[in-house]
Amino acid sequence: MISVAAALDQVLALASPLAPETVPLAEGLGRVLAAPVHARLTQPPFDAAAMDGYWIAAEDALPGAVLAVTGEAAAGHAHQGALPPGHALRIFTGAPCPARPGRVIPQEDVIREGDRITLASLPGAPHIRPRGGDFSEGAPFFPRRPLSHRDLGLLAAMNIAALDVHRRPVVAIVTTGDELVMPGETPGPDQIICSNSFLLAGAVTRAGGIARMLPIARDTEASLRAVLSKARGADLVLTSGGASVGDHDLVGKVAAEIGLERAFWKVAMKPGKPLMAGRLGKALMLGLPGNPVAAAVCADLFLAPLLARFQGLEGRPSTAWARLGCDLPAEGARAHYQRARLTPGEDLPILTPFAQQDSAALRVLAEADALLIRPAHDPARRAGERVEYLPL
Repeated sequence: MISVAAALDQVLALASPLAPETVPLAEGLGRVLAAPVHARLTQPPFDAAAMDGYWIAAEDALPGAVLAVTGEAAAGHAHQGALPPGHALRIFTGAPCPARPGRVIPQEDVIREGDRITLASLPGAPHIRPRGGDFSEGAPFFPRRPLSHRDLGLLAAMNIAALDVHRRPVVAIVTTGDELVMPGETPGPDQIICSNSFLLAGAVTRAGGIARMLPIARDTEASLRAVLSKARGADLVLTSGGASVGDHDLVGKVAAEIGLERAFWKVAMKPGKPLMAGRLGKALMLGLPGNPVAAAVCADLFLAPLLARFQGLEGRPSTAWARLGCDLPAEGARAHYQRARLTPGEDLPILTPFAQQDSAALRVLAEADALLIRPAHDPARRAGERVEYLPL
């Protein structure tokens, strides 16, 4: 067995960023830029009023000054012509300001009588958004994360209509087992519903990939070969179940016969010990355990980082710290990832693992906020100690 850290290193070493493709800006949400983009204009493109009021020249900005109101400027409609000394321009938020130095006086800070205003006071701020105050033409933008809706707004303001992004990785999902039937079917007396295909498809989609859910592979070499043949064209073949050493665990054997170059098998962790990774032709292969909680934990620790690497990101899981909510006994030779619940605390949140940690208990997994990380040979812990966790 190898450690979790060593297994993650080997998984990430297998992958390279996928080639870029060009998509319209409207389809950029969640995608990862393949190269920096550069603003195609300056924003604001002119000095703009930051609020409704009156623009006055700098030399006229004197408390008690009386100024004649000449003309008006609104967003999309600049004032045309010169503004003589001693005159003010009625101006609205977003409108271009005259070219010479000046300031915007909020409308509530003047007294207007007919076409004249009296300056009641002069607030410290000029209330002008300077040209280029947001960004200048040529400014680069290259976030190392999936693009958010806020990013799309910025890119639109930069006049970027199309994006070069990494292609989404295509993941072929193969679940194995004679005991499985699909949701909506009636299971036999010795069968259960297949949940892993849907759990893993959700994990793939959440991580930016495209999930291809293949038929259930039965516990025969012929069935497994037939299902794996349907994975052609995928960037990653993701299996669930059949990766252990039982008589019906055929994934490793069949995959090796069709060309798997295995990087490792078995990781010193629980749940999730029977984990396998390697190359299968032009694709990568990640073999997860069949127990649903073990598959989910391995998806968080290995699948998500791998899909991030395909999209040009570093991909390593981000952990956080909390205070332990209860006493815990010492751990054994494998790292333990325990489903836990977070509650507010004074300096750090309180993290309390569920009493039920069976690797088939999906209800507890759905209710968990985090995975408490217990390193191999971790000593007994007391409530209140700082502990590391992986947010879910």
